[in-house]
Amino acid sequence: MFDVQKIRADFPILQLQVRDKPLVYLDNAATSQKPQQVLDALNHYYTAQNANIHRAVHYLSETATRAYSESRESVRALLNAAHESEIIFTRGTTEAINLVAHSWGLQNLKAGDEILLSAMEHHSNIVPWQIVCEKTGAQIRVIPINDAGEILFDEYENLLQSGHVKFIGVCHISNALGTVNPVKEMIAKAHEVGAKVLIDGAQSVPHAKVDVQDLDADFYAFSGHKICAPTGIGALYGKAELLNAMPPYQGGGDMISSVTWEKTEYNVLPHKFEAGTPDIAGVIGLAAAIDYVTKIGLENIAAHEAQLLDYATKEVQSIEDFQIVGRAKNKASILSFVIPGAHPQDIGALLDARGVAIRTGHHCTQPLMKRLGLSATARASFAFYNTEDEVDVFVEATKNARKMLL
Repeated sequence: MFDVQKIRADFPILQLQVRDKPLVYLDNAATSQKPQQVLDALNHYYTAQNANIHRAVHYLSETATRAYSESRESVRALLNAAHESEIIFTRGTTEAINLVAHSWGLQNLKAGDEILLSAMEHHSNIVPWQIVCEKTGAQIRVIPINDAGEILFDEYENLLQSGHVKFIGVCHISNALGTVNPVKEMIAKAHEVGAKVLIDGAQSVPHAKVDVQDLDADFYAFSGHKICAPTGIGALYGKAELLNAMPPYQGGGDMISSVTWEKTEYNVLPHKFEAGTPDIAGVIGLAAAIDYVTKIGLENIAAHEAQLLDYATKEVQSIEDFQIVGRAKNKASILSFVIPGAHPQDIGALLDARGVAIRTGHHCTQPLMKRLGLSATARASFAFYNTEDEVDVFVEATKNARKMLL
């Protein structure tokens, strides 16, 4: 049974008082809070396992290596990848995308080739491809969206018919709008023209069950800190045949099988892409977080968050001038909004005075903001540990902010 109060008790930070008010944390699209089980796993590593991995035969190294290796299986199972070797540990979604851009993109793209990116992409799925284009002569073409924040699928299909599309990058769920994109259908259409696809799963992995084999994704990236794990850790899934054909992204220890002055032989997957000492504690913390959310059930998480979004969407209708930004038919637990005449930053500051934490700004999606005719929005984003009572606090605090600003 899903018991939100029992779940909340696992999160020490949710017991805080902020500005002499109970903390209402609604900035989950930026980062999630961490349960005691994850904090305990980190503490256990540093107090009972701390050693480098793969490079020694002593007890601590052996136990750390075992825990690290078992963590990769946790990620494989979470994404339903075919093999552990298809899971590359990175610092997060941003590094994962950069790995694909520099290792696959620079090797496979040339002048005249086209990269399709949706109009709602995060900067981390735009800037790396701009760098690739500068170096290869390839060009980016934008998949348009409607005013509700939904991909225009017919336009996407038209773009694919140019005969030059080699790569598509698209977010599974928009961090700024909450739009859930039809990525399975997009991947199928891309493969019809021989293009490869990378899915930015930063906002999807924490909120829904992801099956990379069912999606037939070529690459899939996510960040641990959005799924209750530490910051600075994440993963890239890539099909083995693609990863095997790609050169290493970085050089150093552990990504080699042998080194001479004349030649270096690279290690097998996944080690070829994991140069140097990794974030061992972060990887172990990621596995603990995956175990935690898996026990709750991603289906239960998705259902609770959908209920919160529906409730919040209904309740904000009582706020005069409140305008929701992003009204896709298929949405995740993100509520972006503006109140004409009130700057989002001022709204955020006034909500903070009441203990309510939201995000304000362009959300690293400046091209999307330009498409919508906005400079910024305020954004409340919900997680499985949030409650309808917290939504009520958010609504009342927003009403108060509007009165003070207008």
